[in-house]
Amino acid sequence: MRQNTLIVILILLIFFVISFLTNILGPIIPDLVESFDLSIGLAGFLPFAFFVAYGVSIPSGILVETYREKPVLIGAFVLAFLGSLVFALIPKFSVALASLFSIGVGMAMLQVAINPLLRVAGGEEHFAFNSVLAQLFSGAASFFSPLLYSYFVQNIHTNNTSFWIQWLNNVVPVHFEWVSLYWVFALTTLLMIVVVAIIKFPNVTLKDDERIEVGGVFSELLRNKTVLLFFAGIFAYVGTEQGIANWISKFLQLYHGVDPATEGATAVAYFWGLMTIGCVLGLVLLKLADSRKVLMIFTVGAIGLLLLGLFGPKEWALYALPATGFFASVMWSIVFSLALNSIPQHHGTFSGILCTGIVGGAIVPLIIGGLAEWFGLRWAMLVMLITLGYIFSIGLWAKPLVMNATINLKSESGRRTGAKE
Repeated sequence: MRQNTLIVILILLIFFVISFLTNILGPIIPDLVESFDLSIGLAGFLPFAFFVAYGVSIPSGILVETYREKPVLIGAFVLAFLGSLVFALIPKFSVALASLFSIGVGMAMLQVAINPLLRVAGGEEHFAFNSVLAQLFSGAASFFSPLLYSYFVQNIHTNNTSFWIQWLNNVVPVHFEWVSLYWVFALTTLLMIVVVAIIKFPNVTLKDDERIEVGGVFSELLRNKTVLLFFAGIFAYVGTEQGIANWISKFLQLYHGVDPATEGATAVAYFWGLMTIGCVLGLVLLKLADSRKVLMIFTVGAIGLLLLGLFGPKEWALYALPATGFFASVMWSIVFSLALNSIPQHHGTFSGILCTGIVGGAIVPLIIGGLAEWFGLRWAMLVMLITLGYIFSIGLWAKPLVMNATINLKSESGRRTGAKE
C-alpha cells in the first residue's frame, strides 16, 4: 500500500511536469519571435513542432504493452531532457523545431503510459478521484510556468544575487532570458529520470478496453463515422485550447502594447488557472445536468468571451481572453467521455485514436499564424469560431450509449419530504 501511494505521488508529479513543459510556449512566443526575427507565420511552426509529436500516441501504446511502463517513462524523459538541453545550449530556430518535437514525443509517451498505471497504483475505486487530482496538478503547473518565466526575464542579468539566478547568468545569453526555462526543463527531466529509475513499479495488467490493437480493429474503427466525428472533436478542442494559449500574449502585445514578460505572461497563467477552477465547477455541474447541455453552455460562454477579448478595449481583453480558459475547462473531459460512451467496445484503441487528435494543437495555431500574415492576428484568431462551433455541435448530435449519472433533485427532495411525513 505504501509503495502504491508512492507511485500515485510520482504520477501526480509526472502530470505536473507534463504541463510545466507543454504549456510554456504561449508566454514565450513573443520572445522567440524577437530572438529569432520570425514572422508570425513562422512562429506558428513552434507549437506545430511540439504538438505534431502526439501523432505517436498509438505507437507509444504499443511500446507500453511491449516493454512495460518504467522503460517507456525513462525513455520519454530522456527525449525531453535531450530536447531541452540542446535547445538551452543552441538557441536557434532550426534547433528549436527539432528540440520541441523531441520534447513533444516524450510528453506523448508519458500521457499514454501513466493513466493505466494510475488506475492500478491508486485502485480502480479511486481512479476517478485521482484523475481529477491529476488534472489539478496539471493546472497548477500550467499556471506556475508563465509566472516562472516572468520572474526569470525580470531578474536574469540584473543585480539579483540568488544562487540560481547567478548560475543562470553564466549560461543564458543576454537578450535570450527565456532560454533559462529550458535549463530548468533539462534539470527537471534529468531529476525525473533518476526518480523513475530508482522506484519499483507495480505490475500493470491492461484491461481489454485499455489495449491498443492494430490491424483489423484499428481499420474497423477508422471506418466508423462516430469515431471520426469524435476524433475531430478532440482535434477541435486541443486546437482551440492551444490557439488561445499560444497567441494570447502576442495578441495583447500587438494590439494593446502589453509587455509579454509581465502582463502577457500573467494573462496566460490566468488562462490555465481559470481552466483549473472551471474543471472543479464542471464536476459539480456534471452531477446536475446532461453533459451535452453543459458542453453547449460552456462553449457559448467561450465564444462570447473570445469575441469580447478580440474586439473589446485593452481592459476587456486582459480579462476576457484568460477567462475563455474557464469555459474551455470541461470540453476535453466531456468530449472524451461522450466518445468512449458512444461505442460498445475497443475503447483502448479508440482512446489511442482520440489522443492522436491532440495534433489539433499543432495544426490550428499554425493556421492562425499563417492567416495572420495576410489578415492580421485578430482576424486570424477567428478561426477558433469554427473549432468552437464544431464542439458546440457535438452537444446536438452525440448519442451516447451510456449517459452521465446525475442527481435528480426533485426526486431527492420528494424522498426527504416523504421521510418527514
